[in-house]
Amino acid sequence: MRGYNSLFMSSRTILISELRCFRFLRRRLSSTARCFSHNGVPPPTVPSAELLLENDAEEPTPQPRRKPTDSSVLLFPGQGSQFVGMGRGLLKYGNVKEMFNVAQKILGYDLLSLCLNGPENELMKTVHCQPAVFVTSLAAVERLNHEEATAIENCVAAAGFSVGEFAALVFAGAMDFAEALYAVKVRAEAMQEASERVPSGMLSVIGRPEARYSHACLQAREHCQSLGLQDPVCSVANYLFPDGRVIAGHQQALDFLQKNSRKLRFLRVRPLPVSGAFHTSLMEPAVEPLREVLRKLEISRPQISVYSNVDAKRYMSSAHVQKQLLKQLVSPVKWEQTLHTLYERRQGEDFPRTYEVGPGKQLGSTLQKCNAKAFKSYTHIDVTAPED
Repeated sequence: MRGYNSLFMSSRTILISELRCFRFLRRRLSSTARCFSHNGVPPPTVPSAELLLENDAEEPTPQPRRKPTDSSVLLFPGQGSQFVGMGRGLLKYGNVKEMFNVAQKILGYDLLSLCLNGPENELMKTVHCQPAVFVTSLAAVERLNHEEATAIENCVAAAGFSVGEFAALVFAGAMDFAEALYAVKVRAEAMQEASERVPSGMLSVIGRPEARYSHACLQAREHCQSLGLQDPVCSVANYLFPDGRVIAGHQQALDFLQKNSRKLRFLRVRPLPVSGAFHTSLMEPAVEPLREVLRKLEISRPQISVYSNVDAKRYMSSAHVQKQLLKQLVSPVKWEQTLHTLYERRQGEDFPRTYEVGPGKQLGSTLQKCNAKAFKSYTHIDVTAPED
């Protein structure tokens, strides 16, 4: 693989200019911008870009309060949810075929064929699976819009896990599909490049209630120092659910955690099939390439509430979106905290309907562990709908 910097510099000028040609897709290339309709109802009026920029720091216009049961929340999965065959049967929905055609132009390879046919070892690569999950998740939104349009019309909030946050922002009208896909492409390539610098990885951990994850990471770093490793990295990368964490860092640190899992009060440890220590300081080299791309894109304030992985708080402006997407690369994904924020309500108040749009059901599983009552209104939108 060529060095990332040379790849980025050689392709950036060409692809950024190409993205100008794709802007006709903005708020049209599916219900992802919440302005597309399959039932003939005119889309809602979208304020001009100038007006959005002028009022960027203002609070979103208050909407009439709906019953919780009449509203919906969309969750977008991240890397690790991909599988060969995802997307099968979805081309008949909305703009899905057009989305994959645009993806092929931006990525330079046939993403649809990779999703449908593999090979699995290629789909699993960071550079491929992030764009694949992004596009397939938005294709699932098209299916949801076709089968249950009210879920789109009444959506009040969205959140995405890691790369899924880009899909959530496209759905919320904050980013253009094609531009966001190009940012995901650069992000994936940069993370892959950063991963190849040092042996590193991620470890799924389920611990006993008395487990002390930060202390375990500290012991692992001290072990690495005893081996002569300078500035070792080992930290919680994902907060999934109570006593469910993903720890990431140098491989020597992860080996220490696995070897001493019983002493550390871990019930189960499992290496994840990823190329590096995502959402830790080892991803710092990926920040600048993504920053360069985000500075060139048109980003608006989300039209519905979208919650950041970094702090589980709502995005409030375009500048806020850009800042948090960069911090997300080197910060832990606070998914458990995000779910608590999304579903916080008074005693006895009903929960909204929740839809996981994208491959896999991992986000539904974490919701069930974090909030069993909210999970009762959960639905997964299958990304392998059978062909007619």
